Amino acid sequence: MFTDEELLPISALQHLVFCPRRAALVFIERQWAENRYTAQGRQVHRRVHDPRRGENRPGVRIARGLELRSYRYGLVGKADVVEFHDTTPGQPPRVIVVEYKRGRPKGELDLPFRVQLCGQVLCLEEMLQQPVAGAALFFKKSNRRVEVPLDEALRRRTAEACQELHQLVRSGRTPIARYQRKCRHCSLLPLCLPKALRPRATAARYLAQAICSESSSDLPASPPPGSSQAEEDPSP
Repeated sequence: MFTDEELLPISALQHLVFCPRRAALVFIERQWAENRYTAQGRQVHRRVHDPRRGENRPGVRIARGLELRSYRYGLVGKADVVEFHDTTPGQPPRVIVVEYKRGRPKGELDLPFRVQLCGQVLCLEEMLQQPVAGAALFFKKSNRRVEVPLDEALRRRTAEACQELHQLVRSGRTPIARYQRKCRHCSLLPLCLPKALRPRATAARYLAQAICSESSSDLPASPPPGSSQAEEDPSP
């Protein structure tokens, strides 16, 4: 069990699954940078998290910005929307958790969002001492609600992510940058600089060039084409 001082934001799970280095930059080095995607997402959550916008509809009570925590998984945060649906008299309500996102559904690429959502579910189940019946992601741009199955695979991946997150923060170490295609849209790209840390030469290449140089020293010298000096290969 974790203490209050050890609790980490539920949103950190999204960062971790997307990129452990990003999670470390935000939650260890305390660095942050905005781009249009993060700014739009922040505006969406600012409206959704207003607890004054909770409402009652026939058969369902809707809570917004509900505060969550789990001492088992070491998480704390807020749920965008929690729906409490009426059931038979004397029985607890049927609970559904909804997380809002700014863009459109992207299938398997939405795994970080699903893990974050499942983290909210684990917190709520611990607080209510009852299973959460359902969960969904609502994508603002497409105005579409996508149901997320709370199966054993997602729950296991979320529990693993919680453990990985706490291990990362306790280590105090930021993972080495490795450039990937998804880096292009990351708001922390100017701070992370994954291409700047990419090595331009390896020991194997150095030895290969040295052997080639020794072998060519016995041959008649010839001027390199177009230049008096060969250019270095910029690829890693």
